[in-house]
Amino acid sequence: MQAGVRNLPSVDELAASLSDVDAPRALIVSEARRVLARMRAELRAGQELDATQAALRVRESIALLARPSLKRVINATGVILHTNLGRAPAVPFTPLEGYSNLEYDLAAGRRGKRDSHIAPLIERLTGKPAIAVNNNAAAVLLVLNELARGGEAIVSRGELIEIGDGFRIPDIMAASGAELREVGTTNRTHIDDYRAAISPRTSLIMRVHPSNFRIQGFTAKPRLDELTALARERGLPLYEDLGSGCIADLRPFGIDEPRVSESLDAGVNLVSFSGDKLLGGPQAGLIAGDAELVARLRRNPLFRALRLDKLITQALEATLRHLLFERWSEIPALRMIRATAEEIRERAESIRAKIPALEILEGRSVAGGGSTPEQSISTWLLAVPGNAAAREKELRASEPPIIGRIEDDRLVLDLRTVSPEEEDFLMRALRRLCAL
Repeated sequence: MQAGVRNLPSVDELAASLSDVDAPRALIVSEARRVLARMRAELRAGQELDATQAALRVRESIALLARPSLKRVINATGVILHTNLGRAPAVPFTPLEGYSNLEYDLAAGRRGKRDSHIAPLIERLTGKPAIAVNNNAAAVLLVLNELARGGEAIVSRGELIEIGDGFRIPDIMAASGAELREVGTTNRTHIDDYRAAISPRTSLIMRVHPSNFRIQGFTAKPRLDELTALARERGLPLYEDLGSGCIADLRPFGIDEPRVSESLDAGVNLVSFSGDKLLGGPQAGLIAGDAELVARLRRNPLFRALRLDKLITQALEATLRHLLFERWSEIPALRMIRATAEEIRERAESIRAKIPALEILEGRSVAGGGSTPEQSISTWLLAVPGNAAAREKELRASEPPIIGRIEDDRLVLDLRTVSPEEEDFLMRALRRLCAL
């Protein structure tokens, strides 16, 4: 029966018909009201509806609310730091139940500092005192607000970057209260450009590593030692936003990114970087550098607003400890980067032996996550037969969802980003697909 607006049940009638739904009555009434409002709008727009759909819609809405939205997925794209899939895969750790000594000094029996759990680890990894906030954008905001608020921060035009979700250096600088002083051109900036820009209003020299793009051709930029020498000469702090946060040397594995320790050893006063990129940990923004400057940042009121919670503190502590003791295989992102093409091929051959319809192809994996543009790692891919778009959708609907990539009109899966523990799920889904 087709329904008009007048034929729809009242909120009370609809809620009464759902007495068997396992949910608080207030929630049932609220969802009934939402569904009826939506159906009235659809009817007024000329859509044809069945009045009996109302109860079904409410049931579906409540069932959707009861299911967790955030869930584990299997990343078979070959993009190690996949921004849409949470960047670096989580380092396994067991969340502490109940209370913890987050801000309590057990030895002294009094209030402590929550960053005491991670600061000693970062200091040993970088050689400098450090703090952490909730992401690298927050780290940039905090540094600029503390060191350049009300003054000028000098940045090369070629480093006024935009990264994901509209984060732009000029915008974050304006929000911090610092004034941007651009120098040089998009493709060429010289040390004399920085020197000429310094004035009594200059508070900071900022260097931004272009971790998500490359400018090639007729280019120039000052060496780091030139910038550090100029900063010392003029008594200004030099701050570098490294972004990708490379702590371990990944060059032997095809990832050529500057390490945090290299910048600090060269004399940079402060370096900020992400926790969930090449560091391999949770979302966080780490700031390491001169003790006096780090202490100032810690006293800034923004530090409290941007600080880490207890779960991220625990996850970051676990990651940093693995890094310190060089337990690379315990950090999934680094384990994936360090895996050889031969190891990936062996795993692919093992799966194809059980599912002969699959094909093995040479391919490339990438770091992703706004890191290492134009750098890739040799790998081997499993190609799935059939319509690529349809197969991709079917895998995405699996439990757990499996995310692949379409390349040359074929659905391909890169085992570099699939953990060995996930292979059984992957093979079950592939058997089902290849049997269709």
